[in-house]
Amino acid sequence: MTSENTGARVAGPTASGPYDRAVMRRTLVASVAGNAMEWYDFFIYGTAAALVFGQLFFPKNGDPLIGTLGAFAAFAMGFVARPLGGIVFGHIGDRLGRKTSLVWTLLLMGVATFGIGLLPTYESAGILSPILLVVLRVVQGIASGGEWGGGVLMISENADERNRGYLSAWSQLGVGGGFVLASAAFLAVQALPHEQFMSWGWRLPFLGSVVIFVLGIYIRRRLPESHDFAEAAQKDKTTHLPVVEVIRRHPKEILVAMGLRFAENGGAYIFLAFSLVYAKYVGIPNAIMLTGVTVAMVVEMAAMLAWGWLSDRIGRKPVYLIGAVGLMVVAFPFFWLLDTRQPVMIYFALILGTAVCHGAMIGTLPALITELFSTEVRYSGVALGHEVASVFAGGLSPVIATALLERYHAAWPVAVFLMILGLITVITLLVSREPRRVVTSRVTA
Repeated sequence: MTSENTGARVAGPTASGPYDRAVMRRTLVASVAGNAMEWYDFFIYGTAAALVFGQLFFPKNGDPLIGTLGAFAAFAMGFVARPLGGIVFGHIGDRLGRKTSLVWTLLLMGVATFGIGLLPTYESAGILSPILLVVLRVVQGIASGGEWGGGVLMISENADERNRGYLSAWSQLGVGGGFVLASAAFLAVQALPHEQFMSWGWRLPFLGSVVIFVLGIYIRRRLPESHDFAEAAQKDKTTHLPVVEVIRRHPKEILVAMGLRFAENGGAYIFLAFSLVYAKYVGIPNAIMLTGVTVAMVVEMAAMLAWGWLSDRIGRKPVYLIGAVGLMVVAFPFFWLLDTRQPVMIYFALILGTAVCHGAMIGTLPALITELFSTEVRYSGVALGHEVASVFAGGLSPVIATALLERYHAAWPVAVFLMILGLITVITLLVSREPRRVVTSRVTA
């Protein structure tokens, strides 16, 4: 099923010739920078939820874990909204272009994040306070639901088949960079006296995002359209309802994409968000943990590229399997290392969980998931598989982990939960085939 496509809508290069290295570098830089700016906005909520939102936006009832649980429940609402964003922006991306979709996701994210920095607390606004927080978190979720797939496709659809794994892994540097910026921002404002931090200091990372927003819009508007979409548009191969088409033509691939996400996404938010809650519970200073997650993510950013490169050599599935099995192996040792309360052991645990286990999966995922779907429905397929799973994996994982800690006052149930997430992904890999790589004629000359 095809539709007329107006060539004027497709900015940037066409399908008439190969890409050279200069164009590829420009695409990489612009994509990574734009992704980092948008994911900074998304990740600062997770950090704030772990550290302050439970105390500021929810009633005080004596148990700090209950307030944190409420903050993570609002955090999960952002993930519930992500499939809607995936459908909406997947449609825009498959019909009007990847670039158009990405400009709109950044616009929504910027408005919502700045709005969170202006919210009244529960003490001054009562129940209205958490309601507004949830609404803005939902808007963030809708925006992020369209962001990841578009950011990945802008690179993978310009890449040569021979090194698509390595080049596509660069898209995740933006995700890692956004997390590092978010952690660094909170680390900086935590240097304020505690009363000032709780009163107004926590707002600065949210309000400061307006600068990132303006810069991100500028970068994204100058980004060329992806080669594969331009080629499909020229050949009149876009579809009227891409989400319907992808469900009809690629149901198994959507399920595979979802299964891949449980270990990757769920594990990431246990290692990087819930770990802050657990550290606070066992008496590890926030500064040590924020430093640790920042260092771990910096290491993982380099590891992502190495894992992506390896996937070009030995295949996507073997590398992804290393990460999923690794997650199961380190589930218990991760918390044992945190329990030592020794900074070196804490940093080692975070690097092991992120750079080794999560890095192997997230460094391989962009190329793996891209190769599951055909061009004309690829944005919708990637977004749908990626974001529906995020509701159950990333969105619920911190909530479930915090509830387990509150119920059992021990880490072992969370470790078991991590192993279950890993097992789901291992089974998915074992019953699926190595994706057929999309062979293209263009090279990075």
